[in-house]
Amino acid sequence: MPKLTPKQFKKIVAEAIDGIPELYQKYLNNVVFIIEDEPSAEQRQQLKLADGHTLFGLYEGTPLPARGGATKLLPDKITLFKLSLEAISRSTDDLKENVRHTIWHEVAHYYGLDHDRIDELESQ
Repeated sequence: MPKLTPKQFKKIVAEAIDGIPELYQKYLNNVVFIIEDEPSAEQRQQLKLADGHTLFGLYEGTPLPARGGATKLLPDKITLFKLSLEAISRSTDDLKENVRHTIWHEVAHYYGLDHDRIDELESQ
């Protein structure tokens, strides 16, 4: 279970963002990536998370297919939760993979994919 400094963790996140395939990066506009230690009370309440439920990342915004052509929207937000990601990782390499996977998962939500479709794509 690695414990990284905020700067070290931010570097891993930046590398994972840079690793998003070009096809998906091309249309990833007006999205901010945030790092928090854990979900806020408001986020937990909004998602109806039970005590002890672990959250690795969260997409907040309007998925592309639901925008109906609207262009003047607030930025979408993808938050990564550092403490949860560190807790499930056995090594720094494992943490890098967990961060990469979480970023892909949240970006997929930005593109309007639900959990079933994400799981389907990941199993291919």
